[in-house]
Amino acid sequence: MRRRPAILVLEDGRTFHGEAYGSVGETFGEAVFNTGMTGYQETLTDPSYHRQVVVQTAPHIGNTGVNGEDDESGRIWVAGYVVRDPARIGSNWRASGGLEDRLAAEGVVGISGIDTRALTRHLRDSGAMRVGISSLDDDPQALLARVRATPEMVGADLSAEVTTPRPYTVDAQGTHRFTVAALDLGIKRNVPRRLAARGVTTHVLPASSSMEDLLATGADAVFFSPGPGDPATADHPVALAREVLSRRIPLFGICFGSQILGRALGFGTYKLGYGHRGINQPVLDRVTGRVEVTSHNHGFAVDWPGREPGQDVPAGQFIETDFGAVEVSHVCLNDNVVEGLRAKDVPAFTVQYHPEAAAGPHDADYLFDRFAELIEGERQPGGRGQGNKNEGGNHA
Repeated sequence: MRRRPAILVLEDGRTFHGEAYGSVGETFGEAVFNTGMTGYQETLTDPSYHRQVVVQTAPHIGNTGVNGEDDESGRIWVAGYVVRDPARIGSNWRASGGLEDRLAAEGVVGISGIDTRALTRHLRDSGAMRVGISSLDDDPQALLARVRATPEMVGADLSAEVTTPRPYTVDAQGTHRFTVAALDLGIKRNVPRRLAARGVTTHVLPASSSMEDLLATGADAVFFSPGPGDPATADHPVALAREVLSRRIPLFGICFGSQILGRALGFGTYKLGYGHRGINQPVLDRVTGRVEVTSHNHGFAVDWPGREPGQDVPAGQFIETDFGAVEVSHVCLNDNVVEGLRAKDVPAFTVQYHPEAAAGPHDADYLFDRFAELIEGERQPGGRGQGNKNEGGNHA
């Protein structure tokens, strides 16, 4: 079957010619690449990819089809999809349909048959940038003008576009141990599932929720979720995080949530050249000394004071903040990006990557145990969280 021609144009003018894949049409976003060899369905449905055009570096995509179980949200979020060699037939016992049919049904414009290796190398050298894909217009210059008229990711406030419109609850599995209020900035379904496996009931709340909304759930702790956009725009979640910290309620943040906590502690954030996206990123946990293979999806990072990007943060170095001493708990071994923060004087920690690993390795799954241990420790006699009851919290 002959496919309809399509073009991909980057904002610097680099152009690739291929064939339409998924929906026929035109789309724009930030061009990023994902190095995962599996997990394309989880990638497509991850809200953190909102307004991004994802380039898959693995050449053969779609070979296992799609199913009704692996979605990480209720829809596909990517703005566009780029693959080299789409599978003609999806073959897997769990498959309920084909990838291209799913893309077309949800209006996701893609392109296939291009040299994704060359495109990835260009993005590594030049950085993530705006891009357009069109299977309607074959004029690169006309498409380039439209690409350059689209907004950049820097300054994009996107959490309100991906958050849940109303609260919902994911019950604990087995014996209930704790209650967590999760601020949904773009949460993936596997986060409350991993918490539920540890006896945690999770109340997922809209990104606009107030401190009173969080406390009304009867939460023992608060979770700040992953999500898309520039953390420098997320003033409401930052103010909320500061209030959680001031009440000494246990707090755990992942990815965008880590950047929010970083800002709440007084640190800046910055945009990475081309980001970390994939399921094979090496991270050192400085608490245990172990190197973990981890799943990533972030284009921004926390800026550690007094350090240039790419420069290592010395182990054991603490920075004093409004909420006490804070250290870097995890670091990426590829480029020394800060991948986790741990507060010494308040019950809070974060990681920049994805311990829920959907898709990806399970090396970092223990972090949900660490969160449960933090909550348990705060509930013990003499725990730092014992003052919450008098400060508006609900710990008994």
